[in-house]
Amino acid sequence: MSHHFVAYLYRLQYIERWSLMRKTTSENVAEHSYHTALLAHLLGNIAKHVFGRDIDPDKAASYALFHDATEVITGDIPTPVKHHNPELLGNFRRIEQLAADRLLGTVPVELRDVYRSMLSREAESPELAKLVKAADVLDAYLKCVKEMSAGNREFATARRQMEERLQSLNMPEVDWFLNKLAPSFEKTIDELSEEVEDI
Repeated sequence: MSHHFVAYLYRLQYIERWSLMRKTTSENVAEHSYHTALLAHLLGNIAKHVFGRDIDPDKAASYALFHDATEVITGDIPTPVKHHNPELLGNFRRIEQLAADRLLGTVPVELRDVYRSMLSREAESPELAKLVKAADVLDAYLKCVKEMSAGNREFATARRQMEERLQSLNMPEVDWFLNKLAPSFEKTIDELSEEVEDI
């Protein structure tokens, strides 16, 4: 019997994000998953090495990598749609769980226990889940920053909403990232090249 798990995941590149918005640059779920995993790893390392918290950055990156895997079945439902009312969101969460079960069925039996929690979005601790959610929102915020830096005001409201969500998380590692790393996203490649520090 063939197991289609990886073939499904590779199809995340065909799922477009921000479908209700006019964009200067398109983005797909595979790109977003990579960026979210990268940010989760960074936030985990900031939490661990800057703030002395007991966080495993590698686990954070792993959970983040699969956080939207079910969208290969459901598609990317835009935030304004799924958060329109609690009943709609509840229904979407049930659909998401059905998609997770279906996707888990494509994993070879020997590996199912490894991927079960990742596909059902159940991180092993609330702290880890919060960090992955922060990385997810942070990636959306950075997308808004990049679009606005390219002159696209379509993302102005979304940027403000993402800023508010990041502030409401009350996470020092997120604030540290926003102060030290996020401003670079508003610079051109020439401006980035001028400011490389000597090692």
